[in-house]
Amino acid sequence: MKVGKIPESVLKRSVFKQIHTKRSEVLLGAGVGEDCAAVKLADDEMFVMSTDPITGTATDIGNLAIHITLNDLASAGAEPVGVLLTILLPENSEEAVLKETMAQIEIACAEANVQIMGGHTEVTKAVNQPLINVCGVGKAKVGKLVSTAGAKVGDDIIVTKWIGLEGTSIIAKEKEQELLNRYPAQLVEEAKNFDKYLSVLPEAASAVKSGVSAMHDVTEGGIFGALWEMAEASGVGLEIDLKKIPVKQETIEVCEFFGINPYELISSGSMLMAAPDGNTLVRELEKQGIHAAVVGKAVAGNDRVLMNDDETRFLEPPKTDELYKVV
Repeated sequence: MKVGKIPESVLKRSVFKQIHTKRSEVLLGAGVGEDCAAVKLADDEMFVMSTDPITGTATDIGNLAIHITLNDLASAGAEPVGVLLTILLPENSEEAVLKETMAQIEIACAEANVQIMGGHTEVTKAVNQPLINVCGVGKAKVGKLVSTAGAKVGDDIIVTKWIGLEGTSIIAKEKEQELLNRYPAQLVEEAKNFDKYLSVLPEAASAVKSGVSAMHDVTEGGIFGALWEMAEASGVGLEIDLKKIPVKQETIEVCEFFGINPYELISSGSMLMAAPDGNTLVRELEKQGIHAAVVGKAVAGNDRVLMNDDETRFLEPPKTDELYKVV
């Protein structure tokens, strides 16, 4: 395709024809020449919005782009309603790439009952791989918003599913042949399929009902980064038992192979929570088939302590994600 806005004919057959999921709240959605979307809300509801780009990989980019933004909305206790997309493609991209990306996006949106409300699609010399930025629109009841800054002294700290899921999946897909030189095909295939765990919408909905104090999706910087950000935003200290943080063996193997730290690896699919009664919340999540674990407590002061048997160390501010050392 040529540099510039996507032609109307391509837009119709490879973008609009991929959009099927509709929401009653959306009054004005995607269409030729439409630069805005319109959403109606009830009197006791508010808009919740988030935006995120995908820059670390071009693999499975449509699926990742949607899940990451919807997870941000869910971590605020909001129900995702729709998304606005900016898709930038490098010069000489094939139309088939755009069509496949849109198909991935629609599948992820359909699973979450989210409408693609509009956006912008362009071929440009400014990028050397496909880039997607997603603006997510959600709704929440007035007074029910959950923030990263809500953790209180005495709260239990909970981690859902397993850390490193997103990073493990990306690395396994992009470095599959290298990994197959050491590991069985079954292990590599399982690692690639960790993208099936990316959505945190179910655990977020359950946590809101159970009275969670704070939620934060574990993205760039990994669980160490997320713990620091929650503690910093909430003005609390932390005491975290490193051995209680759930991690899959496949993630450990992949990280060991490339010499990276799984605790600092991008981890979409895992949610960090603070709650007055973490064990009750964990039991509620387990009833829904969602693995979770209490990993520590929020404490008074500013010390963010990691304990590993007799060894104690302090958390540091988030660093560059370990993913960028590999891909």
